[in-house]
Amino acid sequence: MLAELTVLAPGGVEEEHGPGYVEYAIYGGEGELPDLGTLAAVAGEGRLEVSTSRIPDDWADRWQDFHNPLLVGGRFWLRPSWEAPREGSIDIVVDPGRAFGTGAHPSTRLCLELLLELAEAGEAAGALTDLGTGTGVLAIAAAKLGWAPILCLDHERAALETAAANAHANGVRLELRRANLREGLPPLAPTVLANLTAPLLRGIAERLAGSLRPDRLICSGLLAGEDDEVSACFGDCGLDEVERRAGGEWRAISFARR
Repeated sequence: MLAELTVLAPGGVEEEHGPGYVEYAIYGGEGELPDLGTLAAVAGEGRLEVSTSRIPDDWADRWQDFHNPLLVGGRFWLRPSWEAPREGSIDIVVDPGRAFGTGAHPSTRLCLELLLELAEAGEAAGALTDLGTGTGVLAIAAAKLGWAPILCLDHERAALETAAANAHANGVRLELRRANLREGLPPLAPTVLANLTAPLLRGIAERLAGSLRPDRLICSGLLAGEDDEVSACFGDCGLDEVERRAGGEWRAISFARR
């Protein structure tokens, strides 16, 4: 569900779980979001009740209520700026603001874990491209592991502004560029990160050919049932699956150039 909402939500979306419910906070300006009221839906054999309500105008600050520090892969300490570093960990300061991605979502965590595996295999070097960078958390992690230079692409201006602020807070250098990944791809670095939705990933796979094809690719943002098809798409363009990871209903896959 969250993967679909990230495509539709103009200003970002957050997911929160509780006993017997899942809450999605979808952000957008006046007139950008429909008023759905109360709905009923069917999921499998179950019936769901769906209710919606408007949030206050200070929505840009509400993420602070549930943005807590998180240890990922035993090494990355993801924290907001008001929390303390953790001794012995790679410190990453992430204040999302108006962009999606605190690092807490399973799709981001899975990417970070696979990124750590590349680093542990001695591959944390050379240029890297981050497709759909959001808050820049994956790019910042890559920079702290040793990749450089790093090009970050995103279509949302708010995401690029937030990624720039987070890069400055972490003392890393990122090249930030606005791009619509549905329309085309720039020349890619040997290592590529792509935490996106399945439709976007399939479109990217269709565009990869010849010298455009990276040596290593980590993709995430896939729901269970979407991963096989996306893996096959990248296989058709000469990238072999190396590892697949699951986090709840989410999947991430690491590929290597054939």
